[in-house]
Amino acid sequence: MNTQRWDTLIIGSGLAGLSCGLELAERGQRVHILEAAPYPGGRTSNWADTGMEVESGFHKYIGFYQALPDLLRRAGIKLNKMLTWEKTFEIRLPDGETTGEYGIAPLKSPIKTVSGAFGNSDILSAVDKASLMPFVAEGLRLLAEDPMELDTYSVAEFARKHGVKDGALDNILTPLTSGVLFLPPDRYSALVFFGLFAPGLPRFYKLQLGAFNGGMTDVMIAPIVAKLESLGSRVSLNSPVSALSVKEGRVTGVSLADGSTLDADHVVLATEVSAAKHLLQPAFDGEQWLRPLQELPTMPDVTIQLELSKPLLPQDRATFGPGTCIGSFSEQSRTTFRGVPGRVSMILTPPEEFIEMPDELIFERVCEDADKLGLGLRAAATDYRVIRRPDHFYAVQPGSERLRPEQRTPVPGLSLAGDYTRQPMYATMEGAVLSGRKAAEAVLGRELD
Repeated sequence: MNTQRWDTLIIGSGLAGLSCGLELAERGQRVHILEAAPYPGGRTSNWADTGMEVESGFHKYIGFYQALPDLLRRAGIKLNKMLTWEKTFEIRLPDGETTGEYGIAPLKSPIKTVSGAFGNSDILSAVDKASLMPFVAEGLRLLAEDPMELDTYSVAEFARKHGVKDGALDNILTPLTSGVLFLPPDRYSALVFFGLFAPGLPRFYKLQLGAFNGGMTDVMIAPIVAKLESLGSRVSLNSPVSALSVKEGRVTGVSLADGSTLDADHVVLATEVSAAKHLLQPAFDGEQWLRPLQELPTMPDVTIQLELSKPLLPQDRATFGPGTCIGSFSEQSRTTFRGVPGRVSMILTPPEEFIEMPDELIFERVCEDADKLGLGLRAAATDYRVIRRPDHFYAVQPGSERLRPEQRTPVPGLSLAGDYTRQPMYATMEGAVLSGRKAAEAVLGRELD
């Protein structure tokens, strides 16, 4: 049996694991990252699926992120090369004709930003817009003063408590919950809702969305891996971990599925939440520190990704479809997937409805709802894939916040990373990077500069 020793082993090569690894490698640690899949990136990955390029999920980069762009800069990645910045997003109602364009780039597109906020009366009346003001004001106040109180409400409950009109709830709040993190507003924590958008307020001038100019593994993850390897770290693909090695209450390494073992001074568990539970359960079941994590609910996510004979829409930008199963989507043939005439990724909501539905029925349902949005999807579709994951995300529902674990555990030699761990950006790419940095601090026993 082969045994090797490292300073730190990291299980998982998503942004959390890579962020942690780079922090440690830059400080001289010997780091080995283990990835079960044949490609790196975790939930920020792309790969070929029997002749069609697919991505792990539909992602957009938010301009007010801070930790992620710092990580990318240190890996030698230039944002303006990696991304195409979008100046607007669109909402399409299921009457086949009503659409609204909203500016999201105050510096680059101030007129569209202002006109989008004050116009689009078919989407949102003046009364609807006014009804959002007390909801937003009270939400931001509670976020600052009593966030756990805010986590007792769903977005829908909090909206109705503060007089938000049905039009605003259906046409603005529903797209922003279902189209971003899968859940409808009656199941989405008000804390997560305000917590995700509040960091952008002081940096409002940075607000914009970025579409990736290529698959995320290709344009974002691979350069980070290359930087790690240049620092002497190793990233091993096709290396599933079967168990943690524990001796006298301390984690000392891991066992791999092929029967080999790796030893380390520290192990960072940087998988998604369900895999973390699976690895921790055998060694620490019944221990008080693990119980909240065991109780932390998970949620599925389902996307359908389609190749088309022509572009579905004239722009590659985020679009929302309230009142349909299509939470959000984007044409991608001019940005992420340039090798085909048309290419669309769609987030489906509610995800539980689709997680076990046959692919062909999902396709039919999506085409029906696309018709309601005025999109000729069926006639243009030439191929499609459904990407489904039953429990890769923690559920951003009311009450989950108190169950999220810290990165530092009471077990010597063990730390956690992943967007489900305690950090202020929740289930986002930014949150994953923040968690990796905090996990590196736990490994080193000190805060990073």
